[in-house]
Amino acid sequence: MRVPLASAAPAYVHLIADLVGVAEAQLRDASLLCGLIIAAAGAVGLAPLGMPLVRSLPQGGLSGILLMYGCHLAIHTMPERKLLLLDVLVPQTHDPNRALTVFARRLLPVQIVTEQRSRG
Repeated sequence: MRVPLASAAPAYVHLIADLVGVAEAQLRDASLLCGLIIAAAGAVGLAPLGMPLVRSLPQGGLSGILLMYGCHLAIHTMPERKLLLLDVLVPQTHDPNRALTVFARRLLPVQIVTEQRSRG
């Protein structure tokens, strides 16, 4: 069921990105990715509610999430595909592309595919 939204400006910006062509070793490095998650949150100007949660997956990839007040930053890696999926939800007053820039500068993907939309 669709509920009509109020006419107010959207409350959030949701960015998803595929970072393609990232070195497999980087996609398996939990310490590196944990640090990038923290740095990306700082670049956006958001304070974490705690430390990132990063877990190894059976196929060798990693999943990680950092919760912030009313928003989040999450990653999923697929080393066999040289792929990192990035998911950033932030208040409309913040720029999620700053988080993407942190990952792109350090991981040096061959290609970045993004989609961004307003939410709420």
